[in-house]
Amino acid sequence: MILPLDHLALRGEDSAEALVLRGDVLDYKALRTRVSRLAAWLAQEVPEKGARVASWAAKGELTCLLPLAAARAGLVHVPINPLLKHGQVAHILADSGAVLLIATPSRLASLEEGDVPAACRRIEEGAALAEAQALGGDMAPSQADPEELAAILYTSGSTGRPKGVMLSHANLWLGAESVADYLGVTPQDRVLAVMPLSFDYGQNQLLSTWHAGGCVVPLDYLMPRDVMKAVDRHDITSLGAVPPLWVQICEIDWPPEVAAKLRRLTNTGGALTVDLVRRMRALFPEARLFAMYGLTEAFRSTYLDPALIDTHPTSMGKEIPHAEVLVVNEAGEVAADNEEGELVHCGPLVAHGYWQDPARTAERYRPAPSGSRYGGMAVWSGDRVRRDADGLLYFVGRRDAMIKSAGNRISPQEVEEAALATGLVAEAVALGVADARLGQAVHLVVRASAGTSDAEGELPRKLMQELPNFMQPKVIHWRQAMPIGPNGKIDRNGLAAELASELSA
Repeated sequence: MILPLDHLALRGEDSAEALVLRGDVLDYKALRTRVSRLAAWLAQEVPEKGARVASWAAKGELTCLLPLAAARAGLVHVPINPLLKHGQVAHILADSGAVLLIATPSRLASLEEGDVPAACRRIEEGAALAEAQALGGDMAPSQADPEELAAILYTSGSTGRPKGVMLSHANLWLGAESVADYLGVTPQDRVLAVMPLSFDYGQNQLLSTWHAGGCVVPLDYLMPRDVMKAVDRHDITSLGAVPPLWVQICEIDWPPEVAAKLRRLTNTGGALTVDLVRRMRALFPEARLFAMYGLTEAFRSTYLDPALIDTHPTSMGKEIPHAEVLVVNEAGEVAADNEEGELVHCGPLVAHGYWQDPARTAERYRPAPSGSRYGGMAVWSGDRVRRDADGLLYFVGRRDAMIKSAGNRISPQEVEEAALATGLVAEAVALGVADARLGQAVHLVVRASAGTSDAEGELPRKLMQELPNFMQPKVIHWRQAMPIGPNGKIDRNGLAAELASELSA
């Protein structure tokens, strides 16, 4: 049965731990009370149903409770990645039409004139929680239609600024149910949430754990060793991360008794290498390792049965519950075994498109292939995959130019626009280059503007001010001229090949 999203707070036993905060531990009874009070305050502050409320803060009570509280108040939550800087935040606030921004004082102070639309009020995180507590209101669980919009998650595209993926109560509820099901989450599980809550899987770690009645321990770590310490301190049973963090985790000297506490490992945001799988299995022999694939536009799509990880370490596995994953060839037909095609995700996990962007929605969201058992609209991922005779999927490559670094999807155009906006360069091309630790590293190729002085020294400093850390170029390559293709545009493919040749020399 599909219920409004805020009903997830109702599932655990009253006295069972639900959320471990820095200075507080909430059991499910306290979780229900805090969600109800925050929802009542939100409804008072923003009475218009369907209005967007944005949060820009580190993991804590506000960012963990707001997905449920906003849903109960009939509002749409817009979580903003805490690593973003003012330019990206300004775009998200304007694009979403947010009427309220709740953020930490330091983040609010970093916003510049014009970053926050006139219709958007600002309030500090601590003040919002204090006012909700002082109000002491109570709001009954929502009776919303599960197809109503509950959240907008912003994700980078291969071109342009981040776009908002519209997720309904049903999308998020069924996503929580699906992941809790295939991971086998139980009320005894304690899940360490290290990924940003603005990411689809970061958010789902909250929701799927509460769906199962388990406990979430959010962590903003500085060093990989902080993760190990949290596993030990909080008796963590489940840990999810992206490949670059797994690399760092495997470089730590784990006491065997601490490593043995982990019973489940989940990977997202990029493929695991064969070597990394072996290292993880050796370090955590008691834990089941789940390799997963997904995209924000359809949440999760596939997972590999942990029993197959040693024999099929590079496989994406099979479709998750509530999903149908097809491989479609160039003729628009379901591909034969081992025939390469586009991964197409069908079913109720498919999001409702991009917020106020019908053109880009039409590009990615199209009718399901005739062979679909669900029909309706499907997400055409742009990812090239093949399915073997046993039904296991394997990733072949990406159709677009997206840079995937440390689990972050980075728009090359966004990096290029930031470089051009400095006035120091006349042309800029951002490329993803294979990197052992990051998956891909951002390399920026630029041509200096005429008449500029010390552009090589100034550009990194200016980019540091305008782009979040994960978007910073690892290397900036300076050129006297850019290669031009037959269409008169910069030859990006030729430049990528040229760069690869230089780096391998």
